[in-house]
Amino acid sequence: MINNSNNYSADVLIIGAGAAGLLAARELARAGRRVCIVEAQDRIGGRVHTLGAPGFTRAIEAGAEFMHGEVPLTRALMAEAGITWEEADGELYLVQGGQLQAQANYFALLPPLLEKLQTLAHDMPLADFLTREFSGPEHAALRTFATQFAEGYDAADPHRVSAWAMRDEWSAGGAQGSLRPLGGYGPLLHGLAVQAQAAGGLLHLAAPVREIRWQPGQVEAVTEAGATYRAQQMLCTVPLGVWQRGPQQAGYLGFVPEVAAHRAAAAQLGFGSVIKIVLEFRTDFWDDRLPELEFLLSDAPVPTWWSQLPAATPQLTGWLAGPAAQRLAGAPDEEVLQLALASLAPLLAVSPEALQAQLCASYVRNWGREAYAYGAYSYATVGAGAAQAALAAPIADTLFFAGEGTYSGPFAGTVEAALVSGQDAARALLAWPVSAAAPGSSVA
Repeated sequence: MINNSNNYSADVLIIGAGAAGLLAARELARAGRRVCIVEAQDRIGGRVHTLGAPGFTRAIEAGAEFMHGEVPLTRALMAEAGITWEEADGELYLVQGGQLQAQANYFALLPPLLEKLQTLAHDMPLADFLTREFSGPEHAALRTFATQFAEGYDAADPHRVSAWAMRDEWSAGGAQGSLRPLGGYGPLLHGLAVQAQAAGGLLHLAAPVREIRWQPGQVEAVTEAGATYRAQQMLCTVPLGVWQRGPQQAGYLGFVPEVAAHRAAAAQLGFGSVIKIVLEFRTDFWDDRLPELEFLLSDAPVPTWWSQLPAATPQLTGWLAGPAAQRLAGAPDEEVLQLALASLAPLLAVSPEALQAQLCASYVRNWGREAYAYGAYSYATVGAGAAQAALAAPIADTLFFAGEGTYSGPFAGTVEAALVSGQDAARALLAWPVSAAAPGSSVA
């Protein structure tokens, strides 16, 4: 299945080997389509990255980690692959103003928020809603909760995120679950890649596409290294961060002719930054102060931490998202690590020196500066439904689009969203017959 030239042809060319692209490739290849996946990174997975990092005693998740909500397609694919999942049943702790609260009800302020949101006749940014409905000093805690949740969980800018979308998310309660695939998401995506290749699909890594030239029934993609891929149809699954790059920025993906409506739709959507800091210690020395710790939420610069419960690994993961993460998008990893340690030490009631002495391994992943991603996941802005539909709309039965940023449904910003979008795109592509003649000439 190796072509030693710099020119490749297929029925369907898929840009991106993340969850959407891999599932679509498997479905299309199994249906008899000649499929070629072209991935910019030197690995599969996109914003899923399960890896063994130096010093850690188990694989860590640098990207997506949890299964939020019912996620039916994710569960079905995992069951098919023999992958199980687990749920931590530990404690949530809050630290506000240096005061520790055990068994805290983090969502205690939701009822008054939801009551007002249910009567909101016209959508608006969350920050505007909070200013209008909860402006007084007596509502300071509620405003802080809503803002921190939007920023921390949704990686969203409160001045852009849709109040209606937050209402729907809070009503569904998916944020309150913390299921994890055993062994991480990596094995699931690796299995999809293996199945796609077993059905005849090609997978080319480290091949960033810089330009897509197209006309009805014919597509030509040119990589940064000058390789050319030709197909009758293309499925583009790049993240919103790529769509939102400017022509003079690294990672910009050009279209000839331009797909102005799709690029404008992508610009209307939100795409948040995330920084993950994974720390492994010699022991779970925090257990006396925070027994059965699952989540630790605070007002520290790195505000969110979780353990690997029910696994006994003495590991804590720090999470910084939204505008705060974006402000640190260019920060060196060592600077982020020191900020994380300075945040964590008082939360665990130990000195920075004692925390450092316990530290065995550390890993920082800054998705805001990740090449070919430029962020972590999408969030709904006002009018997002129309923008998502416009971004997902095929062009001339030739260009098709998928990825979690195109998804409109209850599992926004998740691996489930990417998988569903890839499955839907594969079905749309299969609805169109492929002509017998392979594409051979250049696109004018």
